Amino acid sequence: MNATNPLAVVTGASSGIGLALARQFARNGYDLVLAAEDAAPASAAELGGHGTEVTAVRTDLATADGVATLHRRVVETRRPVAALALNAGVGRGGAFLETDLADQQRVIDLNISSTVRLARLLVPSMVADGQGRVLVTSSVAATTPGPYQAVYNASKAFLLSFAQALAHEVRDTGVTVTTLLPGPTDTAFFARADMLDTAIGTGPKDDPDQVAAQAFEALMAGRDKVVAGSVRSRLQGLAGRVLPDGFTAEAHRRVAEPGSGDQGS
Repeated sequence: MNATNPLAVVTGASSGIGLALARQFARNGYDLVLAAEDAAPASAAELGGHGTEVTAVRTDLATADGVATLHRRVVETRRPVAALALNAGVGRGGAFLETDLADQQRVIDLNISSTVRLARLLVPSMVADGQGRVLVTSSVAATTPGPYQAVYNASKAFLLSFAQALAHEVRDTGVTVTTLLPGPTDTAFFARADMLDTAIGTGPKDDPDQVAAQAFEALMAGRDKVVAGSVRSRLQGLAGRVLPDGFTAEAHRRVAEPGSGDQGS
């Protein structure tokens, strides 16, 4: 890899917001280490067209071994990490008491555990270097209880709290931590979460490239947090902060309940 370029590590980079973030880094002169459970080579081929040198790592970050694989590949570059985008995540819709516990555990393992593990493995060297930018992808879902997405919303609330706490811990080191809170985005998320029959799954979505562009701008500016996407998503994030939990939980139930997409809600 070209050691004159800064190096960015992006997780969940096979599609959606992760791939859009990788495009932003590539367009701005970063070399990349991309982590994805599948399709990473296709992502690498696309991004190479920007003159970016890409290392694609196909690994399952929901496991400790998968995290160790990515960490090893980053270390093997012998490059300082200039930017770290901890974006990998998954959801699972449906009533908590009726869904497979293994599916909900995977939400925790990928969204929470992989983020914590990778931050602990990679951020210390950034602090030692006295520079670097960290992006943690949470969600506007972090701001409200999530009936029919109970574990997912809780995982994103964890990430919001974790990233903001870490930002304060490292604020005098030259490293910044930015939390990304996108709204519903046009990715494969809802299909994978088995939510295509819900109002939120069939409703309007933001462009992942728009979300990534706003995230990249906030990251480079060292902002603590960015609610990215459309005005609609930003208003949703505001509502989650100011309205009572009972109100927002009921609103979430109406759009996330299985079958709600068939009711025109």
